[in-house]
Amino acid sequence: MNTAVLKNLKKFPLHLLFWIVVWFFFSSFFSVGSKNENFIFWFSSILSTIAIASSYVFVFHLIPNFLIAKKHWQFMLYAFYAGIFIVCAVLMTVVFGFVFFYNLEFQQMPALTKNSGVILVCVLLIIVLTSAFKILKDTYKSLDEKKTLENKFLKTQLQLKEQELKFLKMQIHPHFLFNTLNTLYGFALKKSEKAPEMILKLSSLLDYILYQVDKPLVLLQDEIGHIEDYVSLEKFRFQERLQITFNKDLIGEKLEIPPMLLLPFVENAFKHGTQIDGVLAVNINLKVDENELDVTIENTAKNNENSKKGIGLENIKKRLEMLHPKKHFLEISQEEKVFKVNLKIPIKNEA
Repeated sequence: MNTAVLKNLKKFPLHLLFWIVVWFFFSSFFSVGSKNENFIFWFSSILSTIAIASSYVFVFHLIPNFLIAKKHWQFMLYAFYAGIFIVCAVLMTVVFGFVFFYNLEFQQMPALTKNSGVILVCVLLIIVLTSAFKILKDTYKSLDEKKTLENKFLKTQLQLKEQELKFLKMQIHPHFLFNTLNTLYGFALKKSEKAPEMILKLSSLLDYILYQVDKPLVLLQDEIGHIEDYVSLEKFRFQERLQITFNKDLIGEKLEIPPMLLLPFVENAFKHGTQIDGVLAVNINLKVDENELDVTIENTAKNNENSKKGIGLENIKKRLEMLHPKKHFLEISQEEKVFKVNLKIPIKNEA
């Protein structure tokens, strides 16, 4: 059986109960001053029929097809026609009682049943109540559907953000590993005794990338530890040609940040830095102020040397927009012989 039909059948008992209550209202109200039960029965039944027909015309046709559809002029026109029908039907009901039950003796009719204005108000009251209930129900349903659609849209957006974030991480990892493996390859060719130590540090970085980076947050201390491993690898590569300072101020043990958030900036300093007078200078400063992490990374670079930053910094910008929308500060500047990155992000204390 059709779903709509089954839905309407379930509502039938409630509708029937409502109209029985309406009939009793008409019967009780218009029986005042009358002992003619037969007349009151038929009079109430006819008024109930008018109310039922008019209400369903408004509820199932005029309101959904014109009022809710914002066809206001058409709704007003058809409502006017319906009003004429209701007035005529009420007047005919009064005439029906006057002719068939009181033998044209108008004065014998109960006062309320011969007052067309009172009868019309009672019928219109029922129609207004049913129409108002329909409008409120449709409004609530519309708001509920809108909320459901918004939730679905937000859920879809969140899934897309997560997929984009995973894609950005996938881009960062090969980019970082390519540079590190190049360094290790150079030492292997030279058969350097430092190659085993480099492999150990690289394995630690690989463990971080493969098993920790999918977590939403990691300890800031862990991120710093892997930055130090990376810096050690670069020290092996540059030897005396590298001058580096790494300052860590007020770094708590329980502070957390998204993984691989700082490492790409450090990597960029080494990859795109320029040796001035035979030395590459890199300065890294980390400072925690209340619930904010302030990171400054500087490296020597000739003008326009860092204009092409590769995919690393561009991806990290996108990650920051997704992770901390409008809550982070990132400034990248090129001064004379110095390339500078300043990042400020909110941090979470695990404790």
